[in-house]
Amino acid sequence: MMALRWTDAAKPGTPYWWDALENPAPDDPLPESCDLLVIGAGYTGLSAAIAAHDCGARVAVVDADIPGRGASTRNGGMFGAHPRLGWDELRRRFDAATADNIFAEAPDALAWARALIADEAIICDLQQTGRIQLAWSASHFENQKRLARTIRDKSTVNVQIVDRADLSTEITTEQYFGGIVFPEHCGLHPAKYHAGLIAAARRRGIPITGHARVQQVERTDAGHIASTPKGKIKARKVVLATNGYTTKPFRWQIRRVFALPSYLIATEPLPADLIAHLVPGGRMMVETRARHSYFRISPDGTRLLYGGRAAMVDVDLQTAAERLHATMCEVWPELEQTRLSHVWTGNTGYSFTHMPHVGCHDGVHYAMGFSGSGTVMAPYLGAKAAWQALGDPRGETAYSNTAFAPSWLHPSSNPHFLQAANLWYRSYVDWSENRQGRKRAQ
Repeated sequence: MMALRWTDAAKPGTPYWWDALENPAPDDPLPESCDLLVIGAGYTGLSAAIAAHDCGARVAVVDADIPGRGASTRNGGMFGAHPRLGWDELRRRFDAATADNIFAEAPDALAWARALIADEAIICDLQQTGRIQLAWSASHFENQKRLARTIRDKSTVNVQIVDRADLSTEITTEQYFGGIVFPEHCGLHPAKYHAGLIAAARRRGIPITGHARVQQVERTDAGHIASTPKGKIKARKVVLATNGYTTKPFRWQIRRVFALPSYLIATEPLPADLIAHLVPGGRMMVETRARHSYFRISPDGTRLLYGGRAAMVDVDLQTAAERLHATMCEVWPELEQTRLSHVWTGNTGYSFTHMPHVGCHDGVHYAMGFSGSGTVMAPYLGAKAAWQALGDPRGETAYSNTAFAPSWLHPSSNPHFLQAANLWYRSYVDWSENRQGRKRAQ
């Protein structure tokens, strides 16, 4: 394997997306009271705050860090909504009605999120590129065909199957057996998207306070009192919107959503003709193998961004970059000499059902467990959580029926099981899938 090379101005640890940020994040004084307190200033929390304000509530938002420094400005910028699980699996985990309703709700969620961007005039490089999921093995491709039939039967989502013989119109590589395309999915700039939601909240006069980690929430006859390093705030209602960054005192939610790190790299600027050669379809791209690789062209068309499971636990960024670069070169050997400008990581909030959930526990409403679908589902379900907290009928959603259950694997706040899972995936699953991948159709 070639030694990894960096550009002279490389920024290990800094997300590529942050280069475009112009304005500092807000840090308003903490109000004494509000009708609805939103904990977390990412996509989920800001959308919840906007929805609650527009219902007439006095809203305040607090964040443990600088608002937006979590997954909302670190993700791959892939914008789409479709069930992560097939209908049969959803029926097995929940019930047939919930499976039907989740499939039916997917196009509504995507349309809602697109309308939010349009209504708030958010400039975030939204492009309807479509997204292709690439089948790593023949069995994966057969699963995609079954999924496409179910999607067509159960929803109005547009979906297309691409045979291996036609894959050259989408991507120049010999690695895959076929693919499934979601033409209505989009790509965007996640940090600009978040900045647009911040601006929308600011226009409404919603205070957003950073470095205000909620250390305790006390229930009272009038609602709640939340304690932070910047003081206490009284709130009639609370929405928890921390997903993969959930910490104490929210132990009940911690048992049900765990932080799974995802790592990403950005290449140096590449010649336009090389990018056009490698990605003629110009789509957002993901794989079916358990590495969970996802990759795309940057919004300005100059680089390739490549993310995935460099590890299921925290590893140093040099190691993560080396692993992702090696995996990227399996797809495109032409990039072996390509230098990198960025490597970074962020937490994905996973549930044990691989599905988001909206609900309420001990008086605290929440939306979390997006499991990699946060660019659409986080703002969509954040608004649902706010509406549910305020008793608005618009809060109804199938994602309140997705059984937000804990697992015996995760009995405490630390997901120690990921150490064993990381070893299992790297020593066996990756080896097994690479074996399947070598059985290419001729």
